Amino acid sequence: MFTFIENYWDALVVMLAEMAPYLLLGFFFAGLLRAFVPKNIYKKHLAPRNMKSVVKAAALGIPLPLCSCGVIPTSVGLRREGASHGACTGFLIATPQTGVDSIAATYSLMGLPFAIVRPIAALFTAMLGGWLVNRHARQDETLSAEAAKSGEHDHCDCSNDHCDDDHGHGGCCCEGSREEHAKGGFLHKFATSMHYAFVEMLQDVGKWLVVGLLIAALITVAVPNEWLAALHDYKLLNMLIVLAVAVPMYVCATGSIPIAVSLMAKGLTPGAALVLLMAGPAVNSASILVIGKVFGKRTLWLYVISIVLGSVLFGLGIDYILPQEWFAVSSIIAGGENCTHCLGIMDWVWIAIFLVLLVNAFVSRLWHSRTLSHRHGSDGRHEEHLSECVAAESDVTIYDVSDMACNHCKANVEKIIAEIAGVESVETDLARGLAYVRGDHDHGELERQVAAAGYPTKEKKPS
Repeated sequence: MFTFIENYWDALVVMLAEMAPYLLLGFFFAGLLRAFVPKNIYKKHLAPRNMKSVVKAAALGIPLPLCSCGVIPTSVGLRREGASHGACTGFLIATPQTGVDSIAATYSLMGLPFAIVRPIAALFTAMLGGWLVNRHARQDETLSAEAAKSGEHDHCDCSNDHCDDDHGHGGCCCEGSREEHAKGGFLHKFATSMHYAFVEMLQDVGKWLVVGLLIAALITVAVPNEWLAALHDYKLLNMLIVLAVAVPMYVCATGSIPIAVSLMAKGLTPGAALVLLMAGPAVNSASILVIGKVFGKRTLWLYVISIVLGSVLFGLGIDYILPQEWFAVSSIIAGGENCTHCLGIMDWVWIAIFLVLLVNAFVSRLWHSRTLSHRHGSDGRHEEHLSECVAAESDVTIYDVSDMACNHCKANVEKIIAEIAGVESVETDLARGLAYVRGDHDHGELERQVAAAGYPTKEKKPS
């Protein structure tokens, strides 16, 4: 038992050491993209209903570090701003598969060929999906009437990079943001980008990355090396098995990497590993339900077909056309056990930096949640006082928005609620899935509009 634990620890540390510096680099560039790339660049180039807009949407989505839950409301927002149906679908397909963070992490564990093929495959599947939707999807089905209705608000036109960011203060952020950014300038934007990179992004992907590393280390030490060897000659069967497992489950673009590497070390073909890296982040049961509701069933089927077909085609290309030595797993990672002695001082430094940032991100989220719960009386330990607290703040309504999964979801929910007539301010507790809304507003309208964006919402009645 002790030997197993020691080997498990070694495998976990080795994979973390390989990934940590590239993860930090990827998060850094993701933060810069967030802060310095103007948001209006997306809607400006995606309106034409042609292949060019689909390619632009896919190319713009590939570097963005958005998960499958965060990309849906973003796509809905692009559609409301005039982006074509095919461009929105291309953005939906390409964005969750990759990001600058996952590309860097792919290079760290899987090598340069995988890091190159992965975004190319994402671009191809996005182009295929966008073309199919432009050609075959009924235009009145592509965006549901309720979702479109939820976007019928007056939006201030702000060229500021963070016009769509809300920080818990109701109303349109543009007027305040103009003054705030004008004062802060470059340093303010850089500070914002670093907070997004090393706090918000780690809050969003940290849990799934940790889960992926834990599962990968377990596979490395517990699964016999010959486990998948018997299926190695049945490459298409490998991919179909991976699809059957990957499609219903949720795994982020970064968290899927160590799992794919550990399975390759046990005999999974490189092509099947690519299928996992593509289908796992792009499709899951939750995103299927929301896309079907918001964009329509025909668009949903074309979306799923594009991802499945594209991932299998590229997987077969890797297994049958490209040199297999390009996709060999590192002997250190494949061995895993008894390799911590291979690590140098800088490896441990990177691990320490990453773990400190990870702990800080989760502590920040818990602290924010605790502050809100005490302020509004929604902490489980104070549930019996909820009626009194809400009575004391008669203009505050608490909503259950449990499907918020990341900071991007949080920002979208806050933005939608802030635009509803009568809302004075909104704060969201991502950890507890709650929204605190101040102001005299139509509760039913709020629930409908937030649900239309993919977040089922219900007023939390005081007990």
